[in-house]
Amino acid sequence: MTQRAELATVIDRLAVDEVITAYAVAVDDGDWAAYRRLFTPDGRADYRSSGGIEGPAPEIAAWLAENLALFPMRQHLIVNRRVHFGLLDHDTGDTARVRADYFNPMRFRTDDTPGAPDLVCGGRYDFALLRTPEGWHLRQVTVEEKWRHMSAGGGAPGPLS
Repeated sequence: MTQRAELATVIDRLAVDEVITAYAVAVDDGDWAAYRRLFTPDGRADYRSSGGIEGPAPEIAAWLAENLALFPMRQHLIVNRRVHFGLLDHDTGDTARVRADYFNPMRFRTDDTPGAPDLVCGGRYDFALLRTPEGWHLRQVTVEEKWRHMSAGGGAPGPLS
């Protein structure tokens, strides 16, 4: 690989990473317009493994807005990102696949009401991205929830379940 190709790959990796970070921030902040803008026009998401739905990004954004309103405090951590670039129309680097783990603590209430529960879950994301004239966008997001735990609020979560 030439230095020019290596530099282009690094630039693409940074751009793809920015999309994944923007995804987490949009969900945590409840910025559903920003969430929708991250996707291609035909972009879809699948939250069925965590008890959710699968469908086009605008439908998913509406569903998330309604369901995550229960959790005024959310903090998504997306880690161990593995990025692989693919081929589209015989050109390299037009698609990307990111598999990453997540840890997602959520708080049912923002006050310190005794007994207010917290929900903590974790699993893996599978992101499929497409390079567009406007930059990288999500084509598909699949959530694979591996565990969840509910604990009484006001303290650290108990053992993972």
